[in-house]
Amino acid sequence: MVHLLLVIIYLSFISLGLPDSLLGAAWPSMYPQLGVPVSYAGAISMIIALGTVISSLQSDRITRKLGTGKVTAISVATTALALFGFSVSRSFWMLCLWAIPYGLGAGSVDASLNNYVALHYESKHMSWLHCMWGIGATVGPYIMGWALTGGLGWNRGYRIISLLQIGLTAILIFSLPLWKGRPQAADGASAEATGPLSLRQIVRIPGVREVMLCFFGYCSVEQTAGLWAASYLTLYRGVAPETAASFASLFFLGITVGRALSGFITLKLDDVKMVRLGLGIILLGVLIMLLPLGQTISLAGLILIGLGCAPIYPCLIHSTPAHFGADRSQAIIGVQMASAYVGTCLMPPVFGLIAGALSTALLPVYLLLFLLLMSWMHERLIRKAGT
Repeated sequence: MVHLLLVIIYLSFISLGLPDSLLGAAWPSMYPQLGVPVSYAGAISMIIALGTVISSLQSDRITRKLGTGKVTAISVATTALALFGFSVSRSFWMLCLWAIPYGLGAGSVDASLNNYVALHYESKHMSWLHCMWGIGATVGPYIMGWALTGGLGWNRGYRIISLLQIGLTAILIFSLPLWKGRPQAADGASAEATGPLSLRQIVRIPGVREVMLCFFGYCSVEQTAGLWAASYLTLYRGVAPETAASFASLFFLGITVGRALSGFITLKLDDVKMVRLGLGIILLGVLIMLLPLGQTISLAGLILIGLGCAPIYPCLIHSTPAHFGADRSQAIIGVQMASAYVGTCLMPPVFGLIAGALSTALLPVYLLLFLLLMSWMHERLIRKAGT
């Protein structure tokens, strides 16, 4: 039964990744039909992100009341409904309306599932589960591309993903008894005595502000590198656009493959050492991009940054109960997720403004600043948490 539940959690992480890259893949086909400027994708993305931040911050209260199994089933069902709404939308305002449940469904399940795995499974599973998210994020655009090239349209692409989510919802509903077979630390009755923590109470816990900045910095590095890598390689390094696009995709492949490998490395290294290892590899990649060593070396630096990103996010999450205690981990993981989404939303556009005003050549410097912030905050976290 325990192994069956783990399989269901793996499927859930794939489900988390499926919708994440759909808007970017479909938008070139969507905006001409909707009759809106290409920049309007940012508005939909921001609505989704805002909903995700709100639901992440409420994950402690909701999970304590319902338990991880029900939160996961309800959240996936909400996301499935929102995706179906996208599939029947014929106007921009309808997309904005459906973007609200789209974001609300994503935040709670992300925080709740991450906390459950951190409490009940080894670090290797956290790395492999986030690898599964990468697979979902890769498969989603592939399905959308298949729908578009097959003449089915972007609406049908969203509908296919929504049907997959509906199928997973049914599996999750039937699997609810399995979740009750695990200890409920910070996931239900045993945590009810302390009650949910307010945001003010959470940020006063020693080390929480530091870990929030760690997640903010991490997502600033990952998302900025992913969004602007191809432009940096083309505009500054003179790499052909098609080559730059291929290597930019290898950045995300590096994260996915790196997380698969990290699962094995965690058998030898603990979470703190894994985070330090990842930070060191990112630093090496950034330094390679900064040095005038030619196009090929710059491409290798980008891949190294992806590999370095791989262990940081899952290992930071997995170490949360060790740093702050199982009874507070759900609340803290919720604010960690919210901090991550803020970094995802704000920092890539900020670099876009910098690149437009100055140069894309500043990308490695920009990444280095957030890497230094992460490294400093991680060491402060370790000292304050006493781990």
